[in-house]
Amino acid sequence: MSASDHNDAVYLKYKSLEDMLKVIVYSSQSALGLTPMLYHLQQDSREILFIQTGAVGTSTVHYVVQSSKPEKKFIELKRLTGEFVYVDTLGTDTLSLYVPILELEKVTYTFPF
Repeated sequence: MSASDHNDAVYLKYKSLEDMLKVIVYSSQSALGLTPMLYHLQQDSREILFIQTGAVGTSTVHYVVQSSKPEKKFIELKRLTGEFVYVDTLGTDTLSLYVPILELEKVTYTFPF
């Protein structure tokens, strides 16, 4: 994907992971109840966490650039407050979403930094 192909998707860069996770909380509370997947990728020496929403051809890529790679495998995300912590395993808190952080080797997206 070249820089000119960015019009195939809308890219939203967030200032913080906390802000981006609000998209997951909102999506999980929608009528469809879908929870977007959270992906981690290292690209151009940057640690990127992102989610993709929408259908193919009309997708939105929500992303944040982090200073370091996530050290744990899940994010425990409180549905009511949006607060989150990194955890190693799934928990039993029914008021939380447990979002896996999926490690990717490569994507066809070229993130606009």
